[in-house]
Amino acid sequence: MTSPIQSAWLAAQRTCLLQLRHLGQRIHPRYANAPHLLIGERGEFEALFYLRRQGYLVVERRWHAPNLRGDIDLIAWDGPQLAIIEVKTRTARDQTPALSAVDDTKRRNLRDLARAYRRTIPRQAGAAIPIRFDVVSIYLLGHTVECELLKAAFSISAPYDREQDTQ
Repeated sequence: MTSPIQSAWLAAQRTCLLQLRHLGQRIHPRYANAPHLLIGERGEFEALFYLRRQGYLVVERRWHAPNLRGDIDLIAWDGPQLAIIEVKTRTARDQTPALSAVDDTKRRNLRDLARAYRRTIPRQAGAAIPIRFDVVSIYLLGHTVECELLKAAFSISAPYDREQDTQ
Protein backbone atom coordinates (compact mmCIF):
# COMPACT_ATOMS: atom_id res chain seq x y z
CA MET A 1 0.00 0.00 0.00
CA THR A 2 1.06 3.56 -0.49
CA SER A 3 1.40 6.49 1.89
CA PRO A 4 -0.85 9.56 1.56
CA ILE A 5 1.95 11.51 -0.12
CA GLN A 6 2.59 8.69 -2.62
CA SER A 7 -1.15 8.43 -3.29
CA ALA A 8 -1.37 12.16 -3.98
CA TRP A 9 1.64 11.97 -6.32
CA LEU A 10 0.13 9.02 -8.20
CA ALA A 11 -3.20 10.87 -8.49
CA ALA A 12 -1.40 13.93 -9.92
CA GLN A 13 0.48 11.77 -12.44
CA ARG A 14 -2.74 10.02 -13.47
CA THR A 15 -4.56 13.33 -13.97
CA CYS A 16 -1.75 14.81 -16.08
CA LEU A 17 -1.49 11.71 -18.25
CA LEU A 18 -5.26 11.60 -18.74
CA GLN A 19 -5.22 15.21 -19.94
CA LEU A 20 -2.34 14.50 -22.33
CA ARG A 21 -4.14 11.42 -23.64
CA HIS A 22 -7.30 13.41 -24.20
CA LEU A 23 -5.34 16.04 -26.12
CA GLY A 24 -3.68 13.31 -28.20
CA GLN A 25 -7.05 11.83 -29.12
CA ARG A 26 -8.23 15.17 -30.40
CA ILE A 27 -5.10 15.61 -32.52
CA HIS A 28 -4.58 12.06 -33.79
CA PRO A 29 -7.48 10.83 -36.00
CA ARG A 30 -6.55 7.14 -35.61
CA TYR A 31 -8.21 7.06 -32.21
CA ALA A 32 -11.53 8.35 -33.50
CA ASN A 33 -12.01 5.23 -35.64
CA ALA A 34 -11.49 2.58 -32.96
CA PRO A 35 -13.53 3.13 -29.79
CA HIS A 36 -12.92 -0.43 -28.55
CA LEU A 37 -9.18 0.22 -28.64
CA LEU A 38 -9.68 3.41 -26.64
CA ILE A 39 -11.59 1.48 -23.98
CA GLY A 40 -8.84 -1.14 -23.75
CA GLU A 41 -6.09 1.48 -23.54
CA ARG A 42 -7.98 3.39 -20.87
CA GLY A 43 -8.41 0.17 -18.90
CA GLU A 44 -4.69 -0.60 -19.07
CA PHE A 45 -3.95 2.95 -17.98
CA GLU A 46 -6.29 2.67 -14.98
CA ALA A 47 -4.87 -0.77 -14.09
CA LEU A 48 -1.34 0.62 -14.15
CA PHE A 49 -2.16 3.24 -11.52
CA TYR A 50 -4.34 0.85 -9.51
CA LEU A 51 -1.49 -1.66 -9.28
CA ARG A 52 1.00 1.04 -8.35
CA ARG A 53 -1.31 2.06 -5.48
CA GLN A 54 -1.33 -1.61 -4.40
CA GLY A 55 2.47 -1.57 -4.17
CA TYR A 56 3.33 -3.26 -7.46
CA LEU A 57 6.45 -2.10 -9.28
CA VAL A 58 5.44 -2.05 -12.95
CA VAL A 59 8.43 -2.75 -15.22
CA GLU A 60 6.84 -3.35 -18.64
CA ARG A 61 3.73 -2.27 -20.46
CA ARG A 62 2.48 -4.00 -23.63
CA TRP A 63 5.54 -6.23 -23.85
CA HIS A 64 5.72 -8.48 -26.89
CA ALA A 65 8.14 -11.05 -28.26
CA PRO A 66 9.05 -10.71 -31.92
CA ASN A 67 8.29 -14.36 -32.71
CA LEU A 68 5.02 -14.73 -30.75
CA ARG A 69 1.50 -13.41 -31.24
CA GLY A 70 0.01 -10.94 -28.80
CA ASP A 71 1.45 -9.03 -25.91
CA ILE A 72 1.52 -8.92 -22.14
CA ASP A 73 -0.50 -5.97 -20.89
CA LEU A 74 1.59 -5.33 -17.77
CA ILE A 75 4.57 -6.97 -16.09
CA ALA A 76 5.24 -6.01 -12.50
CA TRP A 77 7.04 -7.08 -9.36
CA ASP A 78 4.83 -7.86 -6.38
CA GLY A 79 7.41 -8.47 -3.72
CA PRO A 80 9.66 -11.34 -4.88
CA GLN A 81 7.17 -12.55 -7.52
CA LEU A 82 6.99 -11.44 -11.11
CA ALA A 83 3.35 -10.83 -11.99
CA ILE A 84 2.20 -11.20 -15.58
CA ILE A 85 -0.97 -9.13 -15.68
CA GLU A 86 -3.83 -9.38 -18.11
CA VAL A 87 -6.19 -6.41 -18.06
CA LYS A 88 -9.82 -6.80 -19.08
CA THR A 89 -11.95 -3.69 -19.37
CA ARG A 90 -15.72 -3.50 -19.31
CA THR A 91 -18.06 -0.54 -19.65
CA ALA A 92 -20.89 -2.24 -17.74
CA ARG A 93 -21.15 -4.75 -14.91
CA ASP A 94 -23.77 -6.86 -16.67
CA GLN A 95 -21.36 -8.18 -19.29
CA THR A 96 -19.41 -11.40 -18.83
CA PRO A 97 -16.84 -11.32 -16.03
CA ALA A 98 -13.32 -10.42 -17.07
CA LEU A 99 -11.79 -13.72 -15.98
CA SER A 100 -14.07 -15.64 -18.35
CA ALA A 101 -12.51 -13.69 -21.24
CA VAL A 102 -9.14 -15.21 -20.36
CA ASP A 103 -9.83 -18.55 -22.00
CA ASP A 104 -7.49 -21.53 -22.55
CA THR A 105 -6.07 -20.06 -25.76
CA LYS A 106 -5.31 -16.74 -24.08
CA ARG A 107 -3.75 -18.51 -21.09
CA ARG A 108 -1.56 -20.61 -23.36
CA ASN A 109 -0.46 -17.49 -25.23
CA LEU A 110 0.31 -15.65 -21.98
CA ARG A 111 2.33 -18.61 -20.71
CA ASP A 112 4.38 -18.65 -23.91
CA LEU A 113 4.96 -14.90 -23.66
CA ALA A 114 5.92 -15.21 -19.98
CA ARG A 115 8.49 -17.89 -20.82
CA ALA A 116 9.87 -15.65 -23.56
CA TYR A 117 10.09 -12.73 -21.12
CA ARG A 118 11.83 -14.92 -18.54
CA ARG A 119 14.47 -15.75 -21.18
CA THR A 120 15.30 -12.02 -21.43
CA ILE A 121 16.40 -12.05 -17.78
CA PRO A 122 20.02 -13.18 -17.10
CA ARG A 123 20.10 -16.97 -16.90
CA GLN A 124 20.99 -17.47 -13.22
CA ALA A 125 18.32 -15.07 -11.97
CA GLY A 126 15.65 -15.79 -14.57
CA ALA A 127 15.19 -19.49 -13.84
CA ALA A 128 14.65 -18.87 -10.12
CA ILE A 129 12.07 -16.10 -10.44
CA PRO A 130 8.57 -17.21 -9.48
CA ILE A 131 5.98 -16.11 -12.04
CA ARG A 132 2.35 -15.49 -11.23
CA PHE A 133 -0.53 -14.59 -13.55
CA ASP A 134 -2.95 -11.94 -12.32
CA VAL A 135 -6.10 -10.63 -13.97
CA VAL A 136 -7.27 -7.08 -13.37
CA SER A 137 -10.88 -6.25 -14.18
CA ILE A 138 -11.49 -2.59 -14.92
CA TYR A 139 -15.04 -1.29 -15.00
CA LEU A 140 -15.47 2.12 -16.63
CA LEU A 141 -18.86 3.18 -15.33
CA GLY A 142 -19.46 6.76 -16.41
CA HIS A 143 -17.07 8.91 -14.41
CA THR A 144 -16.41 6.08 -11.96
CA VAL A 145 -13.62 3.54 -12.36
CA GLU A 146 -13.80 0.28 -10.41
CA CYS A 147 -10.88 -2.13 -10.25
CA GLU A 148 -10.76 -5.76 -9.16
CA LEU A 149 -7.58 -7.78 -8.86
CA LEU A 150 -7.46 -11.56 -9.01
CA LYS A 151 -4.00 -12.70 -7.94
CA ALA A 152 -2.71 -16.05 -9.18
CA ALA A 153 -5.61 -16.52 -11.59
CA PHE A 154 -3.75 -19.42 -13.22
CA SER A 155 -0.30 -21.03 -13.11
CA ILE A 156 2.67 -21.08 -15.46
CA SER A 157 2.16 -24.77 -16.23
CA ALA A 158 -0.87 -26.76 -17.25
CA PRO A 159 -1.13 -30.38 -18.44
CA TYR A 160 -2.01 -29.49 -22.02
CA ASP A 161 0.92 -27.05 -22.22
CA ARG A 162 3.43 -29.72 -21.25
CA GLU A 163 1.96 -32.12 -23.80
CA GLN A 164 2.24 -29.54 -26.58
CA ASP A 165 5.77 -28.54 -25.55
CA THR A 166 6.99 -32.12 -25.95
CA GLN A 167 5.52 -32.58 -29.46
